[in-house]
Amino acid sequence: MRGLAETATAAAGYAFPNDLHIHWSLMIVLYPYITGIVAGAFIVSSLYHVFKIKSLEPIARFSLVFAFAFLACATLPLLNHLGHPERAFNMMVTPSSTSAMAGFGFIYSAYAIVLILEILFIYRPTMVALKDMSTGFMQKLYNVLAIGSDNVSPESLALDHKIISFLAGIGIPMACILHGYVGFIFGGVKANPLWATPLMPVIFLLSACVSGIAGIIVTYMIIMKVKGREVDLECIRTCIQYLWGFFILDFVFEMLELFSHAYMATHHWETLHELYWGPLYVSFWILQVLVFSVIPFLILTWMNLFRLGDTLVRIFAPLVSLMILFQVLLMRWNVVIGGQLMSKSERGSVYFHPEWLEKEGILPALLIMVLPLVILYVLSKIFPFWLEDDPVASEPTAG
Repeated sequence: MRGLAETATAAAGYAFPNDLHIHWSLMIVLYPYITGIVAGAFIVSSLYHVFKIKSLEPIARFSLVFAFAFLACATLPLLNHLGHPERAFNMMVTPSSTSAMAGFGFIYSAYAIVLILEILFIYRPTMVALKDMSTGFMQKLYNVLAIGSDNVSPESLALDHKIISFLAGIGIPMACILHGYVGFIFGGVKANPLWATPLMPVIFLLSACVSGIAGIIVTYMIIMKVKGREVDLECIRTCIQYLWGFFILDFVFEMLELFSHAYMATHHWETLHELYWGPLYVSFWILQVLVFSVIPFLILTWMNLFRLGDTLVRIFAPLVSLMILFQVLLMRWNVVIGGQLMSKSERGSVYFHPEWLEKEGILPALLIMVLPLVILYVLSKIFPFWLEDDPVASEPTAG
């Protein structure tokens, strides 16, 4: 009974005893949240390397390393959730082509390879220059990261650029599959009326684009502030434009999914209605929709329809981006946790209150969210994020 008290402190209506325990808790909320940031950050980089959006050049390389830092931690929530995390490797040793859950392992591995290769080819000329300037262990490390090649001739760099464009091109659909697949996992649970919708993969993918762009904006502006450097406001304005466009699609599809349930009014709607106006009322209607969707939408509309001054951009760009990051996190919460608050009796629901120090509690969740930033800091000591720190005179990947 102690375990039940830790996860669900109250029940409304008639709920089956086996529905009182929330099996997929905070770790399963973080899992799609982190993978979404990875996919969105990669798309930001691809807008420059594939679609030639020149104003995004200042953050093109940084976005890739940012995506890798979060990708390195994407599996941690799942491993923490598992009772025997070492068994996760069984999906690679004894693969099953019909397992929907095992499919993530293959998609994650393939995408990680593409992302790592793109980073290595983009930074290869930089690694060659840093190797010549280093000694000892760092020289050996830079030699490995330079893929063992010192050739930086124009012909070699042109070949590198073609490879980078190819990797970025195939990386876009792979990034979309990586996170759209997470939505597919939830949408494929037919027994849960909140999850069982074909729009779920689309909603997850659009929210991934939104969270990735917002994460890049916030992190970039904070790093520039800490380093005492000037923020490239034209780059930020371009990011805000794409953030506005993706957020419109994301919010519209989220509301369309809800309105579709309400309009069809199937036998599940009464249960969903009680859920949205009961346990999820504050987290969904007040926080996700009103505070962190409507208000950011109005701010983004104002920022894109009017040419704001530099000071206002510096204030509102990170502010609205932070609000959207919270919006996506709330969306993950309301989908993952909310879908489990309905009892199979369809006559009751439960209330979930996570603890701070339990295995899948608030403190472990905060530590997992901080870890990618620590990895990003370590990577900054190896890969120069900004062109002014690069020993190579010009950006080798500029088209």
